Amino acid sequence: MKFSCEKYLLQAACSTASRAAASKSPIPALEGLLIEAGADVKITGYNLREGIYTYIPADVASPGSVVVGARFFGEMIRRLPDGIVSVEVDDLCGVKVKCGRSEFNFMGISPEDYPEMPKVDEMNAISLPQSILRSMINQTIFAVATSDVRPIYTGTLFDVDENELTLISVDGYRLAKRTEKLENANMDPCSFVVPGSALQDVERVCEDSDDPVSISVGAKHISFTIGQTVVISRRLEGEFLNYRRSIPENFRHVVKVDRDEIMSVIDRVALIVSEKNSSPVRMMFQDGRIDCLCVTPIGKAEDVCSCEGKVEDLEIGFNDRYLMDALKAAGKDELNICLNTASSPCILRAADGSDNFTYMILPVRLRAGE
Repeated sequence: MKFSCEKYLLQAACSTASRAAASKSPIPALEGLLIEAGADVKITGYNLREGIYTYIPADVASPGSVVVGARFFGEMIRRLPDGIVSVEVDDLCGVKVKCGRSEFNFMGISPEDYPEMPKVDEMNAISLPQSILRSMINQTIFAVATSDVRPIYTGTLFDVDENELTLISVDGYRLAKRTEKLENANMDPCSFVVPGSALQDVERVCEDSDDPVSISVGAKHISFTIGQTVVISRRLEGEFLNYRRSIPENFRHVVKVDRDEIMSVIDRVALIVSEKNSSPVRMMFQDGRIDCLCVTPIGKAEDVCSCEGKVEDLEIGFNDRYLMDALKAAGKDELNICLNTASSPCILRAADGSDNFTYMILPVRLRAGE
């Protein structure tokens, strides 16, 4: 095998594919990148759960393939001088990399040791702009569970219904939901759960553009085709929360707040909260104001946030980080905080009536003197 290409293209492709390469594996080839030269050069990373492959244009003198250590090869390409990189592989998997005056010689791994990636049925697919999918993931992935107690919640639910796509993430304490209309859909109503780790990679690959992302769903795997890059992941199996029944529809109290103001207030009062000194932010809703209080062994912090709406003295405690995550993701200048009682879920929505983004958070039970 022999090919040459621009360094920055090879470096970017290695960086993208390496996200799916295994950090440690009993199969040494899985810790590497599969490089295949044909009409173009294809670079693949795969860890048996998720795979990423991407194509780059190159001048291919002779076709072939080899597996190289992902970390070593990526660092080597990064440190090469800018210019044209030449990669040559002999019949014994000896690899020679040249760029300018720099030259590396090392042993690769036989491509026969690299497991074959699964194929996904592309007849069942939906398409949407990269910028939209990137925004949808960004507004929901923070609520994915980090614990494996309920493995199904370590992923995000994709719910396809006619011409609408809804993403839902939940971790048992909060729920994030984002909905978008679909213009190009070739899929019957269905739902599937994509691991959060794979979605993080999809979000990184997506650009802020109207170029399409094609999502294909198979019996056990999902693929995201983003330009010249494809991300393939296993589906998570299990029973996901029925979000339609879980999100309240009617509320006793609705108050409108300025997002920047309430974020600043929570940020200040939560300054005395730490892992060792955890305590909820106590929020007392009154007409025209929200009194925020936090007490920990470090001390006490108080602040006030203005609001619009009438509330009959209601006091609720919240996890400050869960609140801040939602406020950062909301993306609207004005939000409605929808409330019923001190022990029922709180809903955050855009004040302008758009329901693209909905966030639900469970309150923290307050104890006297807390």
